[in-house]
Amino acid sequence: MDKPNSLLLTRKRLLIVVLSIAFLFCALSVRLLYLQVFKGSWLQSKAAQQWYRDLPLEAPRGNIYDCNGKVLADNENVYAVYVRPRAVKDFDAVTKVLAENLSLDYDKLHEKLTTTHVSEITVMRRVEESVAEKIRDARLDGIYFTVDSKRNYPGKNRLEQVLGFTNIDNVGQNGLEGYYDKYLSGIDGFALTQADMQGNQLDGTSIRYIPPVPGCSMTLTIDTEIQAFAETAVDGAKTEFASKSASMIVMDVNTGGILAMASTPSYDNNDPPRDDIDLLNALSKNKMIVDVYEPGSTFKIFTTAIALENNAAHTSDRFYCPGYRMVDGQRIKCWRSIGHGSQTLSEGVKNSCNCVFMDLAQRTGTAKLYEGLRAFGFGEKTNVDFYGESRGILMNEQSVKTVDLARIGFGQAVAVTPLQLITGVCAAVNGGTLYKPYFVSEVVSSDGKTVYTHTPEKVRSVISESTSATLRDMLEKVVSEGGGKKAGVNGFKIGGKTGTAQKYENGHIAQGKYISSFVGFAPADNPKYAVLMIVDEPSGYTYYGSLVAAPYAGRVFENLFAYKGMLPAASDDVKTVIMPDLTDMSLTEALRKLKELSLQCEIAGNTDKILSVMPMSGTEIPEGDVVLIRTEEIEI
Repeated sequence: MDKPNSLLLTRKRLLIVVLSIAFLFCALSVRLLYLQVFKGSWLQSKAAQQWYRDLPLEAPRGNIYDCNGKVLADNENVYAVYVRPRAVKDFDAVTKVLAENLSLDYDKLHEKLTTTHVSEITVMRRVEESVAEKIRDARLDGIYFTVDSKRNYPGKNRLEQVLGFTNIDNVGQNGLEGYYDKYLSGIDGFALTQADMQGNQLDGTSIRYIPPVPGCSMTLTIDTEIQAFAETAVDGAKTEFASKSASMIVMDVNTGGILAMASTPSYDNNDPPRDDIDLLNALSKNKMIVDVYEPGSTFKIFTTAIALENNAAHTSDRFYCPGYRMVDGQRIKCWRSIGHGSQTLSEGVKNSCNCVFMDLAQRTGTAKLYEGLRAFGFGEKTNVDFYGESRGILMNEQSVKTVDLARIGFGQAVAVTPLQLITGVCAAVNGGTLYKPYFVSEVVSSDGKTVYTHTPEKVRSVISESTSATLRDMLEKVVSEGGGKKAGVNGFKIGGKTGTAQKYENGHIAQGKYISSFVGFAPADNPKYAVLMIVDEPSGYTYYGSLVAAPYAGRVFENLFAYKGMLPAASDDVKTVIMPDLTDMSLTEALRKLKELSLQCEIAGNTDKILSVMPMSGTEIPEGDVVLIRTEEIEI
């Protein structure tokens, strides 16, 4: 090989080496830049994880208040107990102290502490302060504590189905705790300590705290005073009538704000039955939002409103009730088997005559009736701020036969939630505006900033003011003169409607099982408050809404008026009459006698032979009171 070629080859080789070194240098520079700039934070975090040990500091949930600022849910300080095995000097002593104070099995705990290969073991959470103090007083190495918070409900079993509850991690599980968890939950903090590779805290180092951020507080439309009235009513009704359950909703007629929602049976929200899931689900379910029922005669309010709005009926119209209607070849009974005879529309509403409402539904027609029912919100969710709401049940409009239409007219062949019903009633009597119901009025952050405010939300107009005014007048007579008499309060005008619906099981009528209800509003001429009372399966023959639900609604109205400082109008003293002896009379004669004394009547049975009467003869009762007559029952 000659010298020039050798020199050229050497230069090429040198150039390749230089380029390789330059390329490697560039690659290392790019990699270094990537690690320092793009991965720097991640690497610092990994290093911190190796050199720091952290204990979580749980953020307290935000408080929940009623509309007057009274605490409905807050927090109690509790402790979480941890053990760092590498820091333990005496496993026997540590195990003994923890087992004795935390009621744990010594052998299982000892095995866990000595064989688990982790730097930190959670022994127990939600430890009361007094217990934590006893453990701390032992001054044993390797035991650590952090402050946790436990949800506390001062009212115990008050509003339990509304508020819901949290799990051990303070995460909302159901009710408002679950629905508004993103607001109520805070951001957890940490207590950081420098440690060696064995997890032992380094001498001379301090603990660094990253404080938690508390959750937002929340104010409800609920008024605890009104809630107390409602809870007393449902407890009283369940006890008096040995019913399966009892429920009540109180609503602001002109905003949709829910002022009270009570149901029984209940449980202590501080100690829910977590070990019995079926029982927990049954007791914590908010039946007034989740469950549906056949409303019965309370639904007649909507049939009347829709018929009036569509000019399918007028106040001057008269109806005749022989005790039944034949529709599509089926005999559909009025609740009063002997009939109401000839009556005006207002009298038909007051008498709750099924025949009148069958006629109204058929006059209105399926298309118009369904249009009106949907406008009132039936068949769709109200979109209340709560999980699990039901839509209710409306038959497919295309499948509705004439006989179905007739039954819908008086509250059969349809199912609603209690919340749907009272929301619709508010729209029917407030001038025709349907409002979205709601629980939460305001959410405020821990630093005092308003995060969310709810203002009354109009969904739509459903009827005219004139129709609403006519309806209010009719429903006021139901209470002042008709079957809703026991819901009345002397000196105040109250409107409303009773309901008594048979229950169904497996598609068939459940004999002897009824849902008794009353829905009312006051003051009748300028409504502000609406009350719905429901008693599920009252025992015995006293199952009519006029006798079971109406009296308890009346007591709530009376307490509500006093609480709000509403003064009664000047009124005459309550007149009384002596209950006559109806034992040997026929039903027709008895009804004539009661009418002479201005007494109302509910009839259980379908014959002319009287078996029993309540109240007993000789009893002094208010004029216009409701009497229960039980007659023989025969299959028709």
